[in-house]
Amino acid sequence: MSITIFRARRILTMNPARPEATHVAVRDGRILGAGTLDELAGWGPYRVDDRFSEMVLMPGLVEGHSHASEGTFWRYLYLGRFDRTAPDGKVWSGLGSIDAIVDRLVEGERALATPGEPLAGWGLDPIYYGSRRIDRADFDRVSTTRPVGVMHASGHILNVNSRALELAGMLRPGINHPGVPLGKDGLPTGELKGPEAMTMVGGHVGFNREVLANDEPGLRRFARLCVRAGVTTATDLANLLPADAVAMMRRVTGEAGYPVRIVSLRRFQGLTAQGAIDAALALRPQSTDRLRLGAIKMFADGSIQGFSARLRWPGYFNGAPNGLWYTPPETVREVYTLALRNEVLVHTHTNGDEATEMALDCLEQALRAAPTPDHRFTLQHCQLADAAQFRRMRRLGMCANLFPNHHFYWGDQHYEMTVGPERAMRMNACATALATGVPLAIHSDAPVTPLGPLFTAWCAANRVTASGRVLGTTERIGVPDALRTITLGAAWTLKLDGEVGSIECGKRADFAVLQDDPLEIGAANLKDVRVWGTVQDGRVFPAAEA
Repeated sequence: MSITIFRARRILTMNPARPEATHVAVRDGRILGAGTLDELAGWGPYRVDDRFSEMVLMPGLVEGHSHASEGTFWRYLYLGRFDRTAPDGKVWSGLGSIDAIVDRLVEGERALATPGEPLAGWGLDPIYYGSRRIDRADFDRVSTTRPVGVMHASGHILNVNSRALELAGMLRPGINHPGVPLGKDGLPTGELKGPEAMTMVGGHVGFNREVLANDEPGLRRFARLCVRAGVTTATDLANLLPADAVAMMRRVTGEAGYPVRIVSLRRFQGLTAQGAIDAALALRPQSTDRLRLGAIKMFADGSIQGFSARLRWPGYFNGAPNGLWYTPPETVREVYTLALRNEVLVHTHTNGDEATEMALDCLEQALRAAPTPDHRFTLQHCQLADAAQFRRMRRLGMCANLFPNHHFYWGDQHYEMTVGPERAMRMNACATALATGVPLAIHSDAPVTPLGPLFTAWCAANRVTASGRVLGTTERIGVPDALRTITLGAAWTLKLDGEVGSIECGKRADFAVLQDDPLEIGAANLKDVRVWGTVQDGRVFPAAEA
């Protein structure tokens, strides 16, 4: 095939041997090299593409923790606290009170024509509305005959009305489950914590297996969001991956115009440890260039702002009881050991520091049983990890993928309510992770927060809350390090750093096309860098057409 040489105002390569260039040569969807036009002309006859001559190229951004359900959820009502842009470009206003949430649900209920059809929403987070938890009576104001369910922004809690509980056979006394809080009347409050409790009711309110596996329209919407954010490789980090979903994902991502490489991890749910390994090994051969399969995602605990994360002493700042174990330590240890023996990559969700400590203990024991170099097991979020835990991660060969978006969206609540000032100042300790030598990525966890690695990089570089409070200046990182975490850093955690994450000979021709230079615009304005679009495997995708 012919050679195309893209010219740009500046190319940030992330390749230390050639950190900047003005041209990049592409053939067969791969990079021949980056440098000057004269240097690249030696590859043979070429065509110069000048469309990016006034723009900046950097490696295609790698979202190391997102979920394709970000696209699927947009078929439901958005009920979050902050304004949010849908895949079709519509901006949904954030909601400032429980009454405003109920009002939007009432509007949605009026639009449903079928009696008994579920009404579903997402993005809820009661922590913004004071100390009172939402209960079934709030959503009974929407309907007493139609099941109503709203997923929390964290994805770890579901709130439902009385009708939904009735359909699930749970509106009765005698329920005894740690994820099902009871009211003064002895009945479930309508708040369901954790995957087991949520599953009992989820199918009755529209949050069934299809949501966890994503659907075809959602996968297409997710791709549009990726292009607008400059993302060329994105994780789908917790998918049940039933056969029909895998077939759909292979077909859709295989289309000539699909613009993103999806890395989908099999969620550890409803399986034994051996069953999870068998599932991962069976999925691995079904991988394609734009759909990567064969890794596992585990959950150790829940969310800090949902008070379902596991915290070490002294626990929650407001005295709330400790959170939930989603997977018991003995199971984590067994999965780790089997995964090491079978060379299966495992990423583990640990929000609280007690959950992080448990995962570290389990991996240390597993490595004694199955010594494995370069395993790259990754702790996702691990928001409260301290310096000692980062030192253990380094010693055990673990990676960390931190969640600095929390500083903006929940930083004030963490400071005032969940973990208190001192721990809030060191949450998502990017600077400590880098200083300790832990391979580091950062992420959005979309749909928990909006997909946008440059915004996430801004959060890591500034650590500013929604109210303007700065949480921990010593844990800020510079713009070059922040950009590395959303390119090579994230690629490393996925074992894709040999293919993506930098612009250099032999790698995929994946670029983020920017209208502003992130090194010139500075840390304070990093979130405002305008994304023109992407180049993925040499194919050009303008954001305006996504």
